[in-house]
Amino acid sequence: MKKLFTGIMILLTLTAIAQSAKEDYEAIAETVNYYLIGGTNNDFETLSKAFHSEANMTYLNADGYQQVNALEFFKKGMKPGPAQNRKTRIVSIDATGHAAQAKLEIEYDTFYFHDYMQLLKIDGEWKIISKTFYKQNK
Repeated sequence: MKKLFTGIMILLTLTAIAQSAKEDYEAIAETVNYYLIGGTNNDFETLSKAFHSEANMTYLNADGYQQVNALEFFKKGMKPGPAQNRKTRIVSIDATGHAAQAKLEIEYDTFYFHDYMQLLKIDGEWKIISKTFYKQNK
C-alpha cells in the first residue's frame, strides 16, 4: 500500500510539473509573439508588451559591438504603416524555473534575422530582458 501511495504521489507531482511547464511554454510563446506580431504590423504598443523596460539589445554592425535599450531602439525606429512583408516563426523555447530563452527567425525577401531572446518570469509575467540577433543574407 505504501508503494502504491508513493507511486501515486510521484505521478501527481510529475503531472503538476508537466502542466506548469506547458503553461510556461505557452506564456513564453505569447510574449515573443507580441514582439513578432508588433514588429510585423509596425505596432509599437503590441511589441512593447514583450519587453522589460530595461531590456537591452546587442548586435554587431560596421561600427562593431552595439548595446542599446531595446524599447528605445524600436520606439525610435518603428513608423506606423502597412504590415511588413515577412515570415516569422518560433524556432525553439527552453525554460527552467523563472529563466528562459527563445530562438526566433524572421524571413524577408533577401535576408533573415535570427533573434536570441533571454526571458525572465518577473512578478508572474514572462518578459524579454535581452535580445541578441544576427542578420543573414540569403
